[in-house]
Amino acid sequence: SASLATSDIPWNGPIAAVRIGSIDGQFIMNPTRQQMQKSDLNLVVSVNPKGHLVMIDASANRLSDEKFFSALEYSIECCLPIIDQIKNLSNKTKRTNIELQKFDNTLVDKITILCYDRILKVFTNFTLDKIARDTAITAIRQDILNELLLKEEISLTNLSDTFTYVVKKIFRNLIFEKSHRCDGRSFDQLRSINCKINLYQPLHGSALFQRGQTQVLCTVAFDALDSQYRNNDFVWRTGYKRKPFILHYEFPPYATNEIGRAYGRADRRELGHGALAEKAVEPIVPNELPFMIRLTSEVLESNGSSSMATVCAASLALMEAGVQIHEPVAGVAIGLVSKCVDDGTVTDYRILTDILGIEDYMGDTDFKVAGTRNSITALQADIKHMEGLPLNIVKDALRAARDARCKIIDIMNKTISEPRKTKKQNTPELETLTIPSHKRGRFLGIGGLNLKKILTQTGVTILPIDEITYSIFAPNKDALNEAKQIIDKLLEEMKEPELEFGGIYTAKIVEIRPNGVLIQLYPTMPPVLLPNSQLDRRK
Repeated sequence: SASLATSDIPWNGPIAAVRIGSIDGQFIMNPTRQQMQKSDLNLVVSVNPKGHLVMIDASANRLSDEKFFSALEYSIECCLPIIDQIKNLSNKTKRTNIELQKFDNTLVDKITILCYDRILKVFTNFTLDKIARDTAITAIRQDILNELLLKEEISLTNLSDTFTYVVKKIFRNLIFEKSHRCDGRSFDQLRSINCKINLYQPLHGSALFQRGQTQVLCTVAFDALDSQYRNNDFVWRTGYKRKPFILHYEFPPYATNEIGRAYGRADRRELGHGALAEKAVEPIVPNELPFMIRLTSEVLESNGSSSMATVCAASLALMEAGVQIHEPVAGVAIGLVSKCVDDGTVTDYRILTDILGIEDYMGDTDFKVAGTRNSITALQADIKHMEGLPLNIVKDALRAARDARCKIIDIMNKTISEPRKTKKQNTPELETLTIPSHKRGRFLGIGGLNLKKILTQTGVTILPIDEITYSIFAPNKDALNEAKQIIDKLLEEMKEPELEFGGIYTAKIVEIRPNGVLIQLYPTMPPVLLPNSQLDRRK
């Protein structure tokens, strides 16, 4: 921001950004890493000189909407002094800004005359789905380009950008004039929602969440705690020592009717949306988990906010798997279309609930908000308005998101309203086993060979808790019983020899001490001290 403010690049800055934490109800500006580990809120906000919000990214431990509003107000107060300092620096090195190139009004009028009726017909035909609508707009675009390129001395890029500007203008005006959206919904209306659970019996948990033309399949897999993330750069940078819960988000090309390599290296979009969905779901997962939980979200179809659909599907899948979550969580995307005067001041606006992909593209913002009925767990705001958004509009958008979350959770509850109480047949089993120290060597085997054999034969993982206690993680009850039989057989073969009183035996000296020697009569016998007073002095 400071660099741009001292340059000749035209922009609407300067801006400032702060991170806000909350400990015991008190807000902290730019908290340390140690403080963030205790914080219920991780809010990053960017603000412009008018006090308007330019960017919001947040994760919270089920923070109430009112508390979140207060955090936004506090963040604006923290940003304004920083902006003043950047302004002082800019005034010392002020340069003449480069003149911005604007759209040619004559060309805008020509394109509008040629295509207005056709575009209007597309956006008022409520029967069109995403592909049909995109195909129709693309056909109009191609016709206009072919006609004007022959008549006008203008570049293809400039003509294409101007056409996009005209389409956005028509789309936005329809929202204000007709008070409905391109699919016929009212501003606060959700798309049709369908939920299914337990789709595949072999899985620990599964759920399908469909909202309009956005469809997400979520699956749950349990594993031993030894499989959790630990001792890597990501874990230490985020303050976690261990990470027993992860969400893996996949967005294959066919989700948007495209051809490409699926399930390859995750791109930036998949990483970002997956991180947002994970932040939204993690606060409802119990802190002390007996298993490592991996949620996999596969987007089967996408037309707006697949990350928020992932949050809904993840909540359903966790409850179906029997994870005792604190309460259901849901997510929704809120859009905004506004009218402004020349200085960027918003004079009128419409808030759109559960936006389509085209409404995200044509609109001014994309608020992705996730949370429970009465709290927020994650938020990400992509604000495209040049002058940012005043706090009152942001509050209205968050209130619309809260109303939408409650409606979505009501629909989800009709499918499953609480975590499964009874275990599924394939639910993993976890038990503890105590092994006497003198039997530990035979139990483990050379280099842990016996434990590796048990894992290979039964799929059961055995991990040490302390010197004599071990945890047994089995994929199911049958595997646990099979592993126990193998362990019992190992321990039964270790019967201690019966020693006769007064008998004479050959002992092995395992350690020499000043007061005597430690001896063993057989390999598994704990060493015992034979004092010097009981040793024969004869050579």
